[in-house]
Order: sequence, then C-alpha cells, then structure tokens
Amino acid sequence: MATVPRRILAAIGAAALLGAGACGGTAPPPAAAPPASGQGAWTWTDDRGKRVSLPERPQRVVAQSGAAAALWDFGVRPVAVFGPHRLKDGGRDPEVGEVDISKVESIGNVWGEFNVEKYASLQPDLLVAGMYQKNTLWYVPEESVKVVDQIAPTVGVQLSGKPLVEIIETYGRLAAALGADPDAAPVADARRRFDAAGDALKTLAADRPDLKVMIVTGTPDNLYVAYLPDHPDIKYWGELGLNIVSPDRPTKSEGGFWEVLSWENADKYDADVILVDARAQSMKIDEMAAKPTWAKLPAVKAGQLYPWHAAERYSYLGYAKVMEELKANLDKSRDDVVT
Repeated sequence: MATVPRRILAAIGAAALLGAGACGGTAPPPAAAPPASGQGAWTWTDDRGKRVSLPERPQRVVAQSGAAAALWDFGVRPVAVFGPHRLKDGGRDPEVGEVDISKVESIGNVWGEFNVEKYASLQPDLLVAGMYQKNTLWYVPEESVKVVDQIAPTVGVQLSGKPLVEIIETYGRLAAALGADPDAAPVADARRRFDAAGDALKTLAADRPDLKVMIVTGTPDNLYVAYLPDHPDIKYWGELGLNIVSPDRPTKSEGGFWEVLSWENADKYDADVILVDARAQSMKIDEMAAKPTWAKLPAVKAGQLYPWHAAERYSYLGYAKVMEELKANLDKSRDDVVT
C-alpha cells in the first residue's frame, strides 16, 4: 500500500480543524499509478506565472469540471473532479463534457462545495482549474486555498482576456506534458472539425451580415447582456464576422463580462436571435417568459431563442460541437425580425 506523504497527512489534519468536507465522508484512495520509468523531472509554468517543479510527471490529476473536460478530450484521465458534473437526476452535467463521471471521484458538485479531506485522501499529484479572475482558481473556495496548496501543486489556466484558440492550445500543451499524445487521431479529427465549423460560421456571417445576435443570462432581478471582449467564444465569433450585439464596457461596479439591466430595461437592445445561458444554475427561458419586457423582444416573439453554452470546455471537440449547433440554429433564423 502506498505511503501517504507527510504533507498530505498534515493537510488532512488542517482540513479537519477547518471543518472542511461539505461533500460527506471520504472514500479510500485508489492505488496510485506507478511512475513511468526513466521519466525525469516535470515542470510547468501556469498562467499565474507560477512554476511547478516535480521529480516526475504527475500521475494523479484532480481537475475542476471544465478543466477536466478539456483535458479529457486531449487524452488525460483525471482521478477526481470538482465543480458541476452531476445533475439532480444523476445524469452528467454538460459542463463536464465527455468525462465518464462513473469512473472519477467527486470532491464537490456545486459552488462552495470542495471536500478537502477527500481531496487529500486521493493523494493527488496536481490540481488543475481554469481562472476567470486573475490568480483565482475556479471553484476552489477562498477559505480552502491555503490547505489545498499544502496537499499538491496547482495549475491555473486563464479563461478570460485571451483568445479562444490560445486557451484551447494551452490545455492541449498541458495534456501533452501530462503524457497524452498530441497527435492522437481523436485530437486531430477534433481540430479538423473545429476548423471546418469556424469556416462555416465565417461563410454564414459573410452571407448574412444583417443577422443580429445577442447573448444573455438572467436572474429574477436582472438581465445580463454579454460584453463581447470578455468572452473568448463570443469574441471569436465576432472575429469570424457574426453581427453580435455588444454593450459598452461594463462599469467597475458591474465586475466586467456583462452589462447589467433591470428587467424594466430589458428592451435596451434589439436582436434577431438571442442565445440564452444554458447552464443548469441559470434562469430558464420559460421563467423569463413571465417578464413583460422580455416577452416583447423581437427575437422572443419570433421564437428565435437558442442555447449559449457558457461553460463549454476549452477543447477543439467542445467548441466544434458548439459552433456546429450555432450554425444550424442561425441557418433556420430570419434576419428581418428587428424593425
């Protein structure tokens, strides 16, 4: 049986003192994978500028669900995930992509839920998570950061302020560094599919320049209109030529990413098509229907409402599927509903 490193034992004790472990009891760790022979030291510098140096390549990777999904598509198989991955009915949350949730451990499924004791018991070599805010690992609770850092090194991948393709390539390079084959047939096929989907959207945009698209999410109190430069996917579609409604830069108090509108002002912008945040925790289209200003929007009256996969994993496969779906939805949409 593998010997638990002293740093992990110390971290388990710290977690217990903190009362960590919102996910319930801990399961015994699976047997650790044997290190590759003659492998040598492993290093990686992440998007925080943090350099990780280990005596050998990490074997036991734990990842936030979006990061796990991206790494999975590039051939890496994490031992555990945290963040949205299991729906209330037991099915797989779209945010975790193709990850087989029956074969990975769960250390938390919702915001604020991160079972530090269970994480430590898994004897991880590395934790990987995306970052929307600078230097802040997505879904790692602030109060747990110090303990998590004691258990294993962490790698952050910046998900805002960078081009879509650059983020995908970062996950691809990280996967290769973790032992995945960057030239594997599924990866090459996904890249070709991604390029073809992008070309198809570019052609559609050139053919239909008057088709106006807006991307939103909602809460009971507000409608949020996506600010194009802060969302890598939306920015990429704009670069392909799609006519995307984008508000002015959000104020500092709004925190970026969105212009925040009261529902009384939900008609500030017109669009032929509205893409609505499809995350499980977001307001549903039928719930928005009760808002009078929403019901009067041209795209709503025309029935041209489609999903926006706000938390899609950053892989060629993930965004190939997104753009193929978007192209199909735009193909069937009228571009004359805005008067």
